[in-house]
Amino acid sequence: MNQVGFLPGADKWAVVVGGSTGNETVTVRLLDARSGNEVWRGNTSAPATWQPSQERARVLDFSAFSTPGQYRLQIVGSPDSATFRIADDAYGALQDASLKAYYFNRASTALLPAHAGAWARALGHADTRVLIHPSAAGPRRNTGDVISSPKGWYDAGDYNKYVVNSGISTYTLMAAWEHFPARFETRSTQIPESNNGLPDVLDEALWNLDWLLTMQDPDDGGVYHKLTNLNFDGTVMPDQARTERYVVQKTTAAALNFAAVMAQGSRVFARFEAQKPGLSARMLAAARSAWAWARANPTRYYNQPGDVRTGEYGDGYVGDEFAWAAAELYITTGDDAFWNAVQANNLTNSVPAWPDVKGLAWTSLAHHRARLTAAADRSLIERRVRELADRLSTQWQSSAYRVAMENGDFVWGSNSLMLNQGLMMVQGYRLSGEARHLAGAQAAMDYALGRNALGMSMVTGFGTRSPQRPHHRPSAADGVTAPVPGFIVGGPHSGQQDLSSCSGGYPSNLGPRSYLDDYCSYSTNEVAINWNAPLVYLSAALQALTPRSRP
Repeated sequence: MNQVGFLPGADKWAVVVGGSTGNETVTVRLLDARSGNEVWRGNTSAPATWQPSQERARVLDFSAFSTPGQYRLQIVGSPDSATFRIADDAYGALQDASLKAYYFNRASTALLPAHAGAWARALGHADTRVLIHPSAAGPRRNTGDVISSPKGWYDAGDYNKYVVNSGISTYTLMAAWEHFPARFETRSTQIPESNNGLPDVLDEALWNLDWLLTMQDPDDGGVYHKLTNLNFDGTVMPDQARTERYVVQKTTAAALNFAAVMAQGSRVFARFEAQKPGLSARMLAAARSAWAWARANPTRYYNQPGDVRTGEYGDGYVGDEFAWAAAELYITTGDDAFWNAVQANNLTNSVPAWPDVKGLAWTSLAHHRARLTAAADRSLIERRVRELADRLSTQWQSSAYRVAMENGDFVWGSNSLMLNQGLMMVQGYRLSGEARHLAGAQAAMDYALGRNALGMSMVTGFGTRSPQRPHHRPSAADGVTAPVPGFIVGGPHSGQQDLSSCSGGYPSNLGPRSYLDDYCSYSTNEVAINWNAPLVYLSAALQALTPRSRP
């Protein structure tokens, strides 16, 4: 079950697995964690098989109980559940920690004890002396030329910075602010910029946006695909990783991701002109320049150079990136030419991921639909969003685990896919008000926090049982027993690409159970900026949207 807790008005489910092979229900008691007294009692559903994990699952629905406090569930003859809370700010600490994880993954700065506590570290990767790789040379920037490209976030468990994955990550943080500003305006995550007149979520996004601006070639508007070593660093702290760094190859995907988030950033930071004078205009100009370069170079796909052996983020289809960038530019400028470039009639909707970002276009268009020009087809925008939310809600409603995840969803980064399913159901709820869409988003959060086939919270530092050895270089090399908190790990899937590195093997070949809490398991236990972003979004969304009490 969700080991962290629930808002009083939320749907509250737990799953009972195993037990007898009959079809009987099971009686479950809800106990006050302090006194041990029974405060509620109910029966589960009859069992059904969840195909992905091959478990017989009974669902307990205790949504009707909403009294704040600390509780545990009990089945006679079995160990009690983890203690969990029902509270008005059940996900406040999670929202803050999942956002602060980006601070812990900042490049080009020292993390001081006042802000980082036990996870303080020295400055690493100043990135003020970065070389132009031969693949990135242009008319005025030659191979070996030096540029300055500081800031940004380390992408994942490694120390490189990738524009494409930064796109969806930065977008989702700024979308959380656009959609739920009240959840961020007064919250402090105790980062160096706290209380500077910007909400912390935008301070954090800006750390990466500042880096992204350095990744654009000022001569032609093209954007470098990544800033990287030639090889992955060893398991050392950032200040001990000192090999040469390069910007590598301009690509269409990088230019379009850049154009999209700069257009979004332009409208977001327009409100903060006093704090950041000229930034909004600079971002919009950069977005237009990158868009023009991408239109002139529509098939410049990433091709990994032979001497580079770090993450690729290669994408051989960029129609979705064109649509997303056009949508963000249209919303920000009101220029109908950008609406036409979306080609909305031919654009489907899907759960967002770094290689498939059309869902981001529909999310932004739906949020801003009231201010769009007459050229926009509002009914189409609403239909696309609701159709996807309806499909995902049908999936969770028919699931023995009450989650939208199906067999084919247990892929690399499955936890992120699940959270983004929740994000898209939130969009459906914001349009329709249908309770099942919000319940599906809650189910995604429950899965992340323990209602899964592993029986563990997938977020470091949260829940009774959570990852202790994530594939994250600072967590492995800093000498601190506990991992850096607030990161969601990639999650289970059956690929086991790192099996040769993990001598103990995996406990199962079934997708929902194929997971190792070990540094060796980069395929299931790595962290990544694009995986954390929907956790920030969903924790804020549930707090903002969940009714205070049940009808």
